[in-house]
Amino acid sequence: MALRITLRQLEYFVAVGECGSIALAAEKVNVSSPSISSAISQLEAEFGLQLFIRRHAHGLSLTQGGARFMDTAREVLERAGALNDLANDITGKVRGPLNVGCLITFAQIVLPQLRRSFIDTYPEIQFHQFERDQQELFDALRSARLDIALTYDLNVPADLEFVPLIDLPPFALLHETHELAHLESVSPAELSDYPMVLLDLPMSAEYFLSFFTKLGISPMIEERTRDIAVMRSLVANGFGYGLANIRPVTELAPDGRKLCLVPLTGPVRNLKLGLLMSEGARNSRSIRAFIEHATARITPDNAPGLQVRPKGLRHAF
Repeated sequence: MALRITLRQLEYFVAVGECGSIALAAEKVNVSSPSISSAISQLEAEFGLQLFIRRHAHGLSLTQGGARFMDTAREVLERAGALNDLANDITGKVRGPLNVGCLITFAQIVLPQLRRSFIDTYPEIQFHQFERDQQELFDALRSARLDIALTYDLNVPADLEFVPLIDLPPFALLHETHELAHLESVSPAELSDYPMVLLDLPMSAEYFLSFFTKLGISPMIEERTRDIAVMRSLVANGFGYGLANIRPVTELAPDGRKLCLVPLTGPVRNLKLGLLMSEGARNSRSIRAFIEHATARITPDNAPGLQVRPKGLRHAF
């Protein structure tokens, strides 16, 4: 008897298994919850197998058989992806799905323009983007939920490949009337006497705080936020200074207030913005095309959504 299942149904099933919730899985794959529920029901009916235990207050958990089924479903999806790569190599075309991650710190600034130019060049690509923190990018690349990611060279593990694109020196964000805003550069020691608004993301926070620990001092953390836009607005309204590496085209905070950006001096390390992927990812024609496209579009002289300035140059807006 021929099986009547689709790769899309398997994709939805794996998403639910990983998320433990139909609602979260629907958000992850960008479809409606009823579509997810229908796919799961069809799979269970086709195979005569209960895949999930449904708990009203705790979402869904895989049955023992469902866990074994998901391992094979992942293998099927990986093999299907390999067939797409083979077809691309045979035909010389770049097409099919491409799941691209981006660090949430700059996803709203860099990725949209890069995505637009890429799919204009390769219209047969089904481009899906995902905004994540650094650890989530690592996990998604290792589990093949992402094909490639745009991020920093921050704690990159040895089993993932990083392709550097541009250097991003750190700087302080200051309110336009801040006592240090007139300086050509500022050190962590000088900043430590003032309240700080910390961008409190995994690995990013440790990176910024290391500027102070290397000097044996501690910053005065007044506020913490995981949203860089919130951090910029808090700084622009005088609640403290912030630290960042991404310099958008506009230096206005989201609420329209002015910011002043001053380069950091002292024991600080530049971050590199680049592409992160798993070993063997370059075997995919679509991934190779994205690497080539990003390398051509993000350079020390030009980068979508960013100001690329000589190091040490101060700007106030």
